[in-house]
Amino acid sequence: MSTAVVVGNPKPLSRTLEAATFLARELSGAEPDHVVDLATLGADLLEPSAPSVAALVEQVGGADLVVVASPTYKGTFTGLLKLFLDRFAGGSGLSGVAVPLMLGASPAHALAPELSLRPVLTELGATVPGRGLFVLDSAYDDPAAYAAWLAATRPVVEALVTGRTVSA
Repeated sequence: MSTAVVVGNPKPLSRTLEAATFLARELSGAEPDHVVDLATLGADLLEPSAPSVAALVEQVGGADLVVVASPTYKGTFTGLLKLFLDRFAGGSGLSGVAVPLMLGASPAHALAPELSLRPVLTELGATVPGRGLFVLDSAYDDPAAYAAWLAATRPVVEALVTGRTVSA
């Protein structure tokens, strides 16, 4: 299984990156094959013909499992993540399973992954299993914050990635 992590936090090496990498490890049982910390791409992300970004789009687009993560900004994902996801429109979509993960300061934004990120990932061709995951910033490093979601969603992700059927 090929796994990728894409993080749209404008701060490099963020809590969002740690949370997304943790989630990818929990879902795949291994370190992710590709980690894209968008904050490190600089102006290349704005250049449509940047080969470095094109290579990342190819890697992420072909991954079996992609964890797409962002902090919650004004109830939605960051513009930085939108810039990257725009690269997948027009035929070079996501072909695998994508998991939306968002971190936020308040439970008032708990629906943000479902309302803003999930529809975009689906539109780009990804299969999105279960609910999107929202984790409070204050609990990003607490495995208990992910436990119930993982218990419900991990079997579905595994089945989708391996082609097995899920029993209800």
